[in-house]
Amino acid sequence: MAKKVFEEIRGITDPILEGISNGWVTLDAGDYSEHATLEADVAIIGTGAGGGTTAEILAKAGLKVLLIEEGPLKSTNDFKMDERQAYKDLYQENAGRMNKDGSMSILQGRCVGGTTVINWTSSFRTPEQTLQYWGEQFDTKGVSKGEMAPWFDKMEKRLNIAPWAFAPNENNAVLSRGADALSIPWKTIPRNVAGCWNLGYCGTGCPTNAKQSMLVTTIPSAMDEGSQLLYSARAERLIMENDKVTGIEVTALDKGYRPTGVKLTVKATTVVLAAGGINGPAMMLRSKAPDPKGLVGKRTFFHPTTFSFASFENEINPYYGAPQSIYSDHFQWDSVDGPVGYKLEVPPLHPGLTSVLLMGHGEAQFEELNKLPNLSSMIALLRDGFNDDSEGGSIELADDGSAIIDYEINDYLWEGVKRTHLTMAELQFAAGAKAVRAAHTEAKWETSWEASKAAINKLDYSASRALVGSAHVMGGMTMGEDLERCVVGSDGKYHYLDNLYVIDGSVFPTSIGANPQLSIYGMACRLATGLAEKLTGRT
Repeated sequence: MAKKVFEEIRGITDPILEGISNGWVTLDAGDYSEHATLEADVAIIGTGAGGGTTAEILAKAGLKVLLIEEGPLKSTNDFKMDERQAYKDLYQENAGRMNKDGSMSILQGRCVGGTTVINWTSSFRTPEQTLQYWGEQFDTKGVSKGEMAPWFDKMEKRLNIAPWAFAPNENNAVLSRGADALSIPWKTIPRNVAGCWNLGYCGTGCPTNAKQSMLVTTIPSAMDEGSQLLYSARAERLIMENDKVTGIEVTALDKGYRPTGVKLTVKATTVVLAAGGINGPAMMLRSKAPDPKGLVGKRTFFHPTTFSFASFENEINPYYGAPQSIYSDHFQWDSVDGPVGYKLEVPPLHPGLTSVLLMGHGEAQFEELNKLPNLSSMIALLRDGFNDDSEGGSIELADDGSAIIDYEINDYLWEGVKRTHLTMAELQFAAGAKAVRAAHTEAKWETSWEASKAAINKLDYSASRALVGSAHVMGGMTMGEDLERCVVGSDGKYHYLDNLYVIDGSVFPTSIGANPQLSIYGMACRLATGLAEKLTGRT
């Protein structure tokens, strides 16, 4: 009764619960007590930006689709703006995923809808420079700016993507004010929202259905067309015969995300791998899929992201309001194959997240967190993959078959990290900060730009000293026609298996140079439309 009253007060319904009550077939793998086999025309492994978009397009083409998701099925009524619960329920490894040497944390979604459920809604088309580089270096066909434009346009309309139409919160305004003071150009970020309440807790799941994630858009649409959803189900490996995939071995997981001992088999005429740039290559490696050049899991990219904190006299309240609404590409494209470029944005500072980002402990950290209402932060996203000194990392397998992310932040990238700290500090002081501290174990609060510049220039930039994270996973299943460098064709088909398609961010030959969700949406729309035409014989 209380839940119903709450829904009436908010004027919001839960589209997932509503769909289930109307007859959707949603299968919790943890409920199976015996081994079982499921069948479909197309099995899609992963339900994020790639899998969700693909499911809608194939289902509307009349194909019987089965979506397979490792994570749980959580929806509107489960989202309480509670960081502790969200990180446990919605993120890979409880938001604790890291690279091999521990120098970079990696935030990814693990739930129905994937990272689209917990991202901060920033939506950019793939930069023209990136698309041009792919065509020139990897012989990727059909991805020029003009060729991709209609696919981006279609997905922008589908997901209500448009520049944020309201004033930025004070946290984002720091970036625009500082940029104005230094004559640095900035722009407003496009967001995939409809009727946004401006709550600011996008990273914990949207309780108002405003975020146009796969959870409230393409997945319900696919389910309305008769698709089925299997969740709490880890796709372990492909079953292959000759040059075809004949099935998928799936491990059922319980409520604690532990294997139940039950194995499921999914049989499908066509398989789409949309499990992302870490889990997708890991599954291919576990499957011992044909890979004559040894390219699966190579060229894995992350947009290494750096942080700078600023303290202000006035209240910032960095946990409220649209989390990202201002950006600058001023330092992004001076050259393609040169010093690493970077995009400037602003992160929200929620208490739990901030307690990690501030890198402190004990009484000192407690005192800093007490000043959270007056703190602001800035981030820089390093554009990796465009230089011989930035070839990305690789995905390996641990003894238990889980993914290991071998990604080194080398001297080329550390030089870029240092430049981002200098840039962000100057911008924050220009915006009126009374003190600034780079997110680095040796950095202290400095009260002037001159002092900050001198201090940053003395810092040691090496593994685990500067804070580096990322929420953007790209590469590992490179797309293109150059068989010496690529494992996926420009149509999404895996080069060495006749009925396996890869449709997610893992096909990107480099990082994007922008938040990648719209890049994945547009690419998935293009690839899935082509696949639907091939499978149905209709154009």
